[in-house]
Order: sequence, then structure tokens, then C-alpha cells
Amino acid sequence: MDKAQTDRTLWRDNGVPVSERFDDPYYSLDNGLAETRHVFLDGNDLAARFRPGFHIAELGFGTGLNLIAARLAWMASGTPGRLRFTSFEAFPMPPKDALRALSAFPDAVRLAEDTAELLADPRKPLIRDDIEMRLITGDARESLPAWKDQADAWFLDGFSPAKNPELWGADLMAEVARHTAPGGSFATYTAAGDVRRALVAAGFDVTRVPGYGRKRHMSTGRKR
Repeated sequence: MDKAQTDRTLWRDNGVPVSERFDDPYYSLDNGLAETRHVFLDGNDLAARFRPGFHIAELGFGTGLNLIAARLAWMASGTPGRLRFTSFEAFPMPPKDALRALSAFPDAVRLAEDTAELLADPRKPLIRDDIEMRLITGDARESLPAWKDQADAWFLDGFSPAKNPELWGADLMAEVARHTAPGGSFATYTAAGDVRRALVAAGFDVTRVPGYGRKRHMSTGRKR
């Protein structure tokens, strides 16, 4: 991996990792795993929708916590075959920092080494009995339009739109919709008006729902 493309991780006193590039934490100050389950798993109604070959795509891989939460939910569901998971990330976290971040969550620790392995060599898909995972590095505004697949559910998890606007623009949200299977969904922690309007324009029915912890609202939607 080209080190120039990685992001330097800063650590708050409570152990929460923060992106130096975007000055934004990688997950909730309250409980990152609980946040992921509320926003992305429940927001996409995954427990009721999992089926063989289900495909999740994500903008913003971060620590890999979303991947692990989805993988744990897939395992618990008993759905046969592999979950498919594709994540787009411009500035991958160094593997050692991901391991440190994930060590805060006992449920995640047993899968953390796989996540670190993926970060160490994103060019190589991670394939296990339960999952087929791909990490696509580089600017999603370039890599997503070139992607040849579609997702059943999207995790939109870039840093705050105020600090990382490139990952929330109308053109990119249109590409998210174009790469969503019929009836597919998205969920995101943000309820920013510009983002919601872009998703509506892209072809989603968008709903503002209660957020996690200190966040009053978040957004979910289904493709029309």
C-alpha cells in the first residue's frame, strides 16, 4: 500500500481514534459498535433482509467496525453462503491502528485480524467461509462510477459532510443509486439537508429517523 494514501490516526484520552486529515472521530464517543448496529444494521433492516448472496457496499471503511458488525449479524442469522461486502476508502487506516481501535469492542476482537489483513493488502479480496470482502482504495468519485456491481444495502459512512464534502456530493449520491439493486436501501448517520436532498434526487425515498446517542436524527431510504 502506498503510505501516502493512508490517514494518520490520533487518539483521544478515551481511546477513540480520530482522523488527523478530517479532524473527525471514526466512531461514536458513546459506543461505536452499538452505533453501527443502530445506524447501519437496523437502518437497513438487515436482519429481516439477509438472503444468500446479499451484498452490502460502503463509502468509508474506517476501522472496519461496520464490516465486523455486519459479519457478526450475518453469522447470527444462519443465512447460508457468503455475505458480500464492498467498501470504498480513499485513505485506509494503518492495520495496527485498526487493531488498536477494534480492541475496544470484545465482540469484534475475534474478527479484527481479518480486517487488518484486508487493510494490509487491499488489492487482495478477503474470502472466508462466511464472507467475501473487497476494499477498493482511491477516490470514490472515480472508483464507484467504474464499479460493475450493485449493492442490496449501502452504508454511507464518510466523515462529517462539513469536513468531508467530497464523499456526499450529488453526483456521488447519484452513483450510489445507480449501483443499488432494485428495492435496495441505504442508511447513514447524517441528516444533513443537502445530503438528503441529493439522495431524493438520485432516486431514493428518504426518511429522517432517530439517531444514535447524542445524534437526534439520521437518514434511511429505499430505492424507488
